[in-house]
Amino acid sequence: MVSRIIKYKDSHLYRHLEKLQAEDCFFVYRMVVVMFRRELSFEQTLCLWEVMWADQAAIRAGIGKSVWGRIRLRAPPTDDLLLYAIAASVLQRRKLIIERYSSMDEILRSCNSMTGQLDVWKLLDDAHDLVVTLHDKI
Repeated sequence: MVSRIIKYKDSHLYRHLEKLQAEDCFFVYRMVVVMFRRELSFEQTLCLWEVMWADQAAIRAGIGKSVWGRIRLRAPPTDDLLLYAIAASVLQRRKLIIERYSSMDEILRSCNSMTGQLDVWKLLDDAHDLVVTLHDKI
């Protein structure tokens, strides 16, 4: 799903990933498995997880996309917020990936060295922007 988010949001970056045979986004695997625990501080990780839990609770309570549209809040709840946040973290490094990296290994090293370089609030803003833009397309 991270790959599809990037493909719909930034076709130029996606084509570059294809050229590097990295369009499967394997380089973000660790982020998926540890749910940003290594990339963010403990406090930031808890903030991210709480937002994800709130989205999941809203979905369980029946506040889906149709209800969300009627109450006109920013982004509908999604079970996939983690994946949108991961895609947002990759998109934040777009320029670096396109201009400097010529292999999937370089992208993997970069993603594995994001520790302390991400702002959880910017990450959540960008992830929610992706949800608003793409939730009907993916």
